[in-house]
Amino acid sequence: MSELRRDPITGRWIIVYLDKVLQPSDFKPEPHIKNKDNCSFCSGNEGLTPPEIIAHRSYGAPNTPNWTVRVVPNKFPALRIEGELNREGIGVFDMMNGVGAHEVIIDTPDHFRDMGDLTCAETEEVVWAYLARSIDLRRDNRFKYILIFKNYGKSAGASLEHPHSQLIALPIVPKRVYEEIDGAAKYYEYKERCVFCDIIRGEQEEKSRIIYDGKYFLAFCPYVSRFAYEVWILPKKHQSDFTSLERDRVPDFACALRNSLAKIKGLLKDPSYNFIIHTSPINGHEREDYHWHVEIMPKLSKVAGFEWGSGFYINPVPPDIAAQNLLSVKTEEK
Repeated sequence: MSELRRDPITGRWIIVYLDKVLQPSDFKPEPHIKNKDNCSFCSGNEGLTPPEIIAHRSYGAPNTPNWTVRVVPNKFPALRIEGELNREGIGVFDMMNGVGAHEVIIDTPDHFRDMGDLTCAETEEVVWAYLARSIDLRRDNRFKYILIFKNYGKSAGASLEHPHSQLIALPIVPKRVYEEIDGAAKYYEYKERCVFCDIIRGEQEEKSRIIYDGKYFLAFCPYVSRFAYEVWILPKKHQSDFTSLERDRVPDFACALRNSLAKIKGLLKDPSYNFIIHTSPINGHEREDYHWHVEIMPKLSKVAGFEWGSGFYINPVPPDIAAQNLLSVKTEEK
């Protein structure tokens, strides 16, 4: 038997298999063949990237080794920071110039250590880079949304093997973001409560889907998981904007992120994945009834015709079982 479950934020329905539940060993992740020859993100090859925007290093000049995290412009950006938007209509279509920012956060100088292999302190440095670049770019009034994401593995869209994240500042608010914002706003209007805060309370009462319960952050496999072993990370305190994250709470967020990824990697034998930081829009589009969070989506199965045609997702692993399996993985720092 399967169940249909409705997402209270977007109204999206998903199908969860309850009878034939796939085991972790049933998933066959793609192999990650890592070759660091001529890798432009490795320490010592700083000249192969555009000049850095910021870097964390103990000593040395810009664009030299001895860094721990480095941020550079994307060499082949989806959007460029120069120019004006120049919005116009072309018949029934709308068009504007491809203005924005596209940056790469190089998580570590080590070619072979993904974020799940880092320590919490090393992951914290990456988070500080996310915050620094988000705070800086939001000063540009042309930008309405800042998207931070990570693609790990070819099936997740990664074109380079070296561990890295990306940031894109957009001149518009993406449609998928509006779907979440509108859903959260309708829930708040009806119940006078944040839907994400209610989800947190429900998970804390249920307890069966939580994989990390820190002082300030909660990580869990959501009841309406679209994908097997999907994990969400939310601040326990209501907060709409990622850049509002208090300094003393950054270490707990870094541990929640690192430990979640380490558990996924350990249980599922290093699968490809995406993670995305969902945050409020900026520069006149802020929404206090929203709640920023991270969504981690392992790439364990294909999205096919049924999903594209219906908007439904099929999850072969109930989230409570996924959480139990993830909890069995020890994530002590090495």
